[in-house]
Amino acid sequence: MKLEKGPRMRVIFMGTPDFSVPVLDALHQNHEVVAVYSQPPRPAGRGQALRPSPVQARAEALGLTVRHPTSLRTSEALAEFAALQADVAVVVAYGLILPQAILDAPRLGCLNIHASLLPRWRGAAPIHRAIMAGDAETGICIMQMEAGLDTGPVLLRQSVAIGSEDTTGDLHDHLSSMGAALIGQALERLANLTPVPQPDAGVTYAAKIDKAEARVDWSRPAVEVDRLIRGLSPFPGAWCLFGADRVKLLKSRVVAGLGQPGQVLSGLTIACGEGAVEILTAQREGKRPQAQADFLRGAHLPARID
Repeated sequence: MKLEKGPRMRVIFMGTPDFSVPVLDALHQNHEVVAVYSQPPRPAGRGQALRPSPVQARAEALGLTVRHPTSLRTSEALAEFAALQADVAVVVAYGLILPQAILDAPRLGCLNIHASLLPRWRGAAPIHRAIMAGDAETGICIMQMEAGLDTGPVLLRQSVAIGSEDTTGDLHDHLSSMGAALIGQALERLANLTPVPQPDAGVTYAAKIDKAEARVDWSRPAVEVDRLIRGLSPFPGAWCLFGADRVKLLKSRVVAGLGQPGQVLSGLTIACGEGAVEILTAQREGKRPQAQADFLRGAHLPARID
């Protein structure tokens, strides 16, 4: 993705997951990325071999210098960061708190790309929480970073509607691309942008998703069950028991239906405390996700789902 054309800057990029990769690509095309900071490689897979983060893997493919300190508070880490003499640092889903000395080091400070309409959904899981709460819209904010958790003034924002069948996976990809484009505009217009302080009203926090939240409670209203399924898709995935089998529910919609909570009304339509939910995509443990018709082919469903 090509960003707005403007003066090339010396940029430090700080990010870790897939969400951050399109931003790195866009910055690399238009600016000098002097270093990439990412979380250290983690054990993954059956062999638990160390696997680099998506950002580290992409940065190395681009021939960029990658650093993954476990802390940015040591004198050595601070000195290495300052020695890069960056114009700006761009941070998106990095995973470490930046101390004030780091925030002050780049000539133009540190900018954060946050996937919500601040001050709503500060914190770790803004996309999941927006869907789970039934928000009508979400978006991207480009924020000047300060010491508080996502409390800095906003330079640019762009909103997008949340569709009735959107999952976190759907919004993740859309917002990632949106963030890559919006940071380009911010860097192009940085000298002329007016930071807007976040209001005190409307602050909410997007707590990290706890896997204990993921089991479906069919006694809840269908709208809440549907939001849970879509909000936790694809990871960690809302789940329930089909007899003894644990099944992830990955796509759904609210439909008309009446029955006891958990009762299978027809196909993959399940009764809830109020109304019913139709499961559009499901995944048996150890298997690939399947559309409803494929999942049902040859399946013997119990009369009730737990």
